[in-house]
Amino acid sequence: MDTDRTHDAPPAADTTTAVPPLPAGTRLLHIGPHKTGTTAVQGALFAAKEEMARHGVDFPAHSRHPIEAVLAACARPAMMGDTVPTERHWQRLLDRVRATGARTSVVSSEFFADTEDASAIARIVEQLGGVGVPPLERSREWGRVHVLVTLRPLVRIMPSQWQQYVQNGLRLGYEPWLEHMLRRAPYDRPTPSFWRRHRHDRLVERWVAATGPDRVTVVVVDDRDRDGLMRTFEALLGLPGGVLEPDPETVNRSLTLAETEMLRNLNKEFRGNGLPEELYSRLVRHGAIAHMKNSCSPASRDVKIRTPRWALEAAAGIGAEAAARIGGTGVRVLGDLRTLSAVPEAPPESGEQPRLAPEAAARALFGALAAVAATAGAGKGRTVHRTSSKELVKVLGHRCLKRLRLR
Repeated sequence: MDTDRTHDAPPAADTTTAVPPLPAGTRLLHIGPHKTGTTAVQGALFAAKEEMARHGVDFPAHSRHPIEAVLAACARPAMMGDTVPTERHWQRLLDRVRATGARTSVVSSEFFADTEDASAIARIVEQLGGVGVPPLERSREWGRVHVLVTLRPLVRIMPSQWQQYVQNGLRLGYEPWLEHMLRRAPYDRPTPSFWRRHRHDRLVERWVAATGPDRVTVVVVDDRDRDGLMRTFEALLGLPGGVLEPDPETVNRSLTLAETEMLRNLNKEFRGNGLPEELYSRLVRHGAIAHMKNSCSPASRDVKIRTPRWALEAAAGIGAEAAARIGGTGVRVLGDLRTLSAVPEAPPESGEQPRLAPEAAARALFGALAAVAATAGAGKGRTVHRTSSKELVKVLGHRCLKRLRLR
C-alpha cells in the first residue's frame, strides 16, 4: 500500500466529556470494526440487558453477539467451520428489534464493518429503522437508526488482527502478512477483509452515504482510559454510570507470540492433512484456543508480537489520511482523531525466542479434549472452560469404554 503520506495530524477533535444522550427511541447500531473493544462492549451490554431495560433501553439480540444474523445481512460467509448464516437468522433479529417498539435499542457487531456493498448497507439501515413500519412511514422511521463506529490506531490493531486471523486458520507469519497488507498490491491477500474493516475513512464514508453525517458518531478509543468506552455507551444510551461493566467471561485477550506461532503451525498441519473445517471450529477455535485464553494469562516474560518500524510508520501514514477524511465528513467525533496517526516507539528486540509455557500447552490440549467431551453431552449449554475437569474426564472415560466394548 502506498505509504508516501503526510504524518501531520488533523486538528484536535471534540473531546467533550459530557456526551448528550441520543433521542429516546433511537436504534443504535454499533458496527465496530474489529479490535476496537467490541467484545467487551457486547459482553457488558448482554450482562446488563435486564438493568438497561429498567432504564428504557433494550438489547434485542438473543446472545451476546448475533454473528450469524449479521453475516447473513452482509452476505458474508461464516468463519471456518462455523454455522452457515441464513436469511432466517437475520429475520429473527429484525423480529426482536421490532418487538422493542418505540423504546431505545442497541445492536452491536463488528461484522457490519465487513460489507462494502452500498445496497446491503442501505438495506440494513432501512430494515433496522423501518422494520414492521408501513412503507409510507418508513422515511421517518429510518431516522431512528444511529450508527456508532469505534476506532483505534492501526498500529495497535495490526498485531491484534493478525493473531485473530491465525485463530481463524491463517498460516502466514506476522512480517510476511504485513508485507502483503502494506507493500504488495492489491493489498488484499491473504486476508481481504482487513482493509474492508480497517480503511477507517472509507468505512465511515460508506455508512454516511446511507444515513447522512448527522446519524453517525465516531468514537476514538483511548487505550489509556480503560473505562472510557463503557462510559461513552452509557452516555449515548442515557444510562446511569456504572450500568455497563466488563464481563470477565467475555474477555477476548490476544494470544502471545508463542501461542500464535503454536497455533499457526497447527494450522499448517491441519490444512496439510485435509481435515474437515467443522473439526477446526469445534476442537481448535472453540476448544483448545478458547480454553487456553480463558484459563491462562500472559506472563511478563512472554514475548509480545513486535511490529517493525517500517510498518508502524506506514500504518501511521494511513491513519493520518483516514483521520483527515473522517474529520471532513461532518460526523460527530468523540475523542482525538490525532491518535490515529501517532507513531509509537518500537520496543527494542530482545533477541529472545518465543517459548510456549507448558501450562498454556496443557490448557490448549485439555480444551480440545473438553470440546470432544462437550460434544458428547458434558457441560451442555455451557462453554468448555465452565465445565469441570471431573465431569469432562468422566464423560471421556465413558466414551472410551463404550468404544472398547464395540470392538
